Amino acid sequence: MADARVQRSHYAALVAKLGADGDKRIEAAFAAVERERHCGEGPWLVGAGDGYIRTRSNDPGLLYQNAAIGLIPERRLNNGEPGSHAFWLRAASPRPGERVVHVGAGTGYYTAILAELVGAEGQVGAYEVEPELAERARQSLADRPNVAVHARSGAQGALPEADLIYVNAGATAPLPIWLDALRPGGRLIFPLTPDKGLGGMLLVTRRENEPYAARFVSGALFFPCLGARDPEQSTRLAAAFAGGGAKEVRWLYRSASSDQPSWLSGDGWRLSK
Repeated sequence: MADARVQRSHYAALVAKLGADGDKRIEAAFAAVERERHCGEGPWLVGAGDGYIRTRSNDPGLLYQNAAIGLIPERRLNNGEPGSHAFWLRAASPRPGERVVHVGAGTGYYTAILAELVGAEGQVGAYEVEPELAERARQSLADRPNVAVHARSGAQGALPEADLIYVNAGATAPLPIWLDALRPGGRLIFPLTPDKGLGGMLLVTRRENEPYAARFVSGALFFPCLGARDPEQSTRLAAAFAGGGAKEVRWLYRSASSDQPSWLSGDGWRLSK
């Protein structure tokens, strides 16, 4: 156990340095959560390029690297790369006492990281539409009283009010139910992705009045979010990314009309420079 803690501590420092500029809160959260608890029994499939390599044993230390781990590998459903999540979490800035909605929670590893970041006074609602993954998340998170697992889509139906919505599946639009659930000052971070090719991780911050602040914090390539995809919008999205200018996006309007030129617009929303 001492060796496991040392391995996890080293991994947490590495992940925080790679993705979060050494943020100590991010580092402490990664150090506190056992990745093996959420990845099932080994040996494991470690993401490598377009495929996987199998670990040589079931030593949990092999999970503590900056790589994705296959959960349902035949469908490319993974426990994602920790350094990328560290980067996005730092950008979204979960704070002690906040309420978080985690969409696409998988088996709950990053849900547990979020639970560490909001602390005992905070709350995390984990939404996972895949029954197998949702059940695994329910088991792995059972000892965390500040976490509730919901075996349903986080892209359909009502969501509770939230200070942060962290989405880990690709959407073709900022969904109204996500924006509606944000408290003033609340943040939504999600992958805005076309059906093919790279999209971007969009961070939206709700203000008292429109427009909301919005910016792309990185590129993003994710498994699609069921209930959050539209083929026509995907085509427009792909063209917008191909045309450039994503780094200049600064505002999200929840209306089709605006005096500001848009980078991309959809049904009831537009992103503007």
